[in-house]
Amino acid sequence: MTATVEAVETVEDVPARVETPFRRFVMEYSESKVAVAAFFGFVAIVFIALFANWITPQNPHDLMQIDILDNLLPPGSEALVGYTYVLGTDGQGRDMLSAIFFGLRISIFVGVASGLAAFVIGMFVGLISAYAGGRVDAFIMRVVDLQLGFPTILIALVLLAALGQGVDKVIFALIVVQWAYYARTVRGTALVERRREYVESAECLALGRFRIILKHLLPNCLPPLIVIGTVQVAHSIALEASLSFLGVGLPPTEPSLGLLIANGREYMFGGHYWISVYPGIALLIVIGAINLMGDQLRDVLNPRLNR
Repeated sequence: MTATVEAVETVEDVPARVETPFRRFVMEYSESKVAVAAFFGFVAIVFIALFANWITPQNPHDLMQIDILDNLLPPGSEALVGYTYVLGTDGQGRDMLSAIFFGLRISIFVGVASGLAAFVIGMFVGLISAYAGGRVDAFIMRVVDLQLGFPTILIALVLLAALGQGVDKVIFALIVVQWAYYARTVRGTALVERRREYVESAECLALGRFRIILKHLLPNCLPPLIVIGTVQVAHSIALEASLSFLGVGLPPTEPSLGLLIANGREYMFGGHYWISVYPGIALLIVIGAINLMGDQLRDVLNPRLNR
């Protein structure tokens, strides 16, 4: 009897596992096996893109490693130097597997960089518009409405036609066409939070406007912004691929997935399908993984959804 009482006391003395917001988020996100697989798949893709120099048999940007005699080889062909072209070669003799890995690096960098910059700009513009109200809000929202009234790819084409090719110019164009989505989203959320009691209490305490915006409004507007940001990164990658496919995006010396697809267009009718198909599959996998993560984030971060 004494041993039983001691055992019960020992169990009761064990502290309960504290459920932090991060742990609860991980548990809720892990409820979807597809979303978990998409997350680890995207992490693997980013790892491949970052360390492409060390895991690829060839550097497609180094002309000394490219042999024009190996051009248009089908998948599984043997190279003159000994290794196997798993996905074949393109018209310049570049290993398609290596070119895809390097193209992933450029596509992901452009998509993430432009998405983060547009996220920050649109977030602060939307917060200022919602908190200021009046003419400031009306003017900012009319600018947002004007931009959203035009197709994004049309605006990007006009900007790149004026600025020229280059990674920095593509990122700038993608920022210009994306910030309005974040501004519209954060304004709608901030208008609701603006009427909450905690904001009125902060104003009664004579706190500064920027302090109220950054420490009170901003944290409560982040969940929908994170979801929109995830979707917009995938949209940025797809839009960059479209621009590169049209020949107005990145230069040929820095081929992304879109440019790799465009390079194989002239060989499609000759039976050399792999030059365009495999980069297209890689692009589809990246965009699909990001969208699946965004769908699950929407379900987890939106308390109004019955999960």
